[in-house]
Amino acid sequence: MPVSTNARFVALAACGASAFIDMYATQPLLPELRTLFGASEASVALTITATTFACAAAAPFVGSIADRVGRKRVIVTAIVLIGLATFGAATARTLPALIVWRAVQGALMPGVFAVVLAYIAEEFPAAVAGRAVAAYVTGNVFGGWFGRYLTAFVAARWPWQDAFVVLGVLNLAGAAFVGYALPSSLRFERSASVGDARRAIGGFLRDPQVLATYGMGGTVLFTLAAAFTYVTFYLAAPPFELSTLAIGNVFTVYLFGLIATPLGGRVIDRLGNRRTTLIAIGVSACGLLATLIPNVGIIVAGLAVMSSAVFVMQASSQGYLGKIVHANRSTAAAAYFTFYYLGGGLGAVVPALAWKSGGWPATVALIVGVQLGIGALAFFGWRRPLRQRGDDPVT
Repeated sequence: MPVSTNARFVALAACGASAFIDMYATQPLLPELRTLFGASEASVALTITATTFACAAAAPFVGSIADRVGRKRVIVTAIVLIGLATFGAATARTLPALIVWRAVQGALMPGVFAVVLAYIAEEFPAAVAGRAVAAYVTGNVFGGWFGRYLTAFVAARWPWQDAFVVLGVLNLAGAAFVGYALPSSLRFERSASVGDARRAIGGFLRDPQVLATYGMGGTVLFTLAAAFTYVTFYLAAPPFELSTLAIGNVFTVYLFGLIATPLGGRVIDRLGNRRTTLIAIGVSACGLLATLIPNVGIIVAGLAVMSSAVFVMQASSQGYLGKIVHANRSTAAAAYFTFYYLGGGLGAVVPALAWKSGGWPATVALIVGVQLGIGALAFFGWRRPLRQRGDDPVT
């Protein structure tokens, strides 16, 4: 019996949520980990950076594997292995041990993130491709919020390691659901060899449109990682002095992305990727600047606006890649995620310099500057029309 498009949207969202609950799970714990281990902000931020850098390093290898053995098999296997690595993180008793397990988690995540984008590009027609990517990113949004909130909730009542036990159980449950609900590929074309993947990556890195899209992915995640990593230190300090659980509650702003991202997908299908991205950048920067007002309610509202717009930017850049790449799609997506998570890893540690010199205002200035860079990439890098197929013009 054929699977409806809406049912496939739900399955895509489940893929994103099943893996993304782990990516930033330690963010609400950072002030607590800093005190517990007697470490600096940059040192505890390595629990984020290790995950994202490992994800970036592993992505090209996962892409070439998926181009040879198939999409769904790699996705489900990756979620199972992430769950097992999450149980490993629950055994950590020192900061270095936690960082190592976080790196293992990150190395497994491209098996979901990179491969799902290739699946979408192959299995969904251009008319609904924006909505398909938005459904997947919506799953990311929900998983990103729920992982942070759940970690804070558990750590406020029991040892912080217990949070990873709960997350691991959810990973395995997610793998079971995705294995059941995600339809098998109908249009998958096997890549002939690993050499094909290497040659494809070389071609992607010489293509200005693709390279601009990769750069945009990195800067998009830089802004998100930087904002939500260092706002935890800002809100834990005077005059706010929020607790771990209260900081976890702040991440509820992610839920606005559940509304904004699907709407953004429709806007992408109507206005095009370039125009939608430029609008989203302006909205995101305004939200971030609002967090400079020293009021918790306004800060939370600003974070909601900022992150919702960033999720639209993320869906736009990922969806655009599927429109301009027509072969070795898992490899193309994997290379995208190398840039994407390198940017995220840098977003967790580079702003430490701004934080140390000027606190949250200096950090905001840095992030807004990076967002201007995203705008430049969209404005200049996506000016040429899409090639090879009659998709919506990028205007």
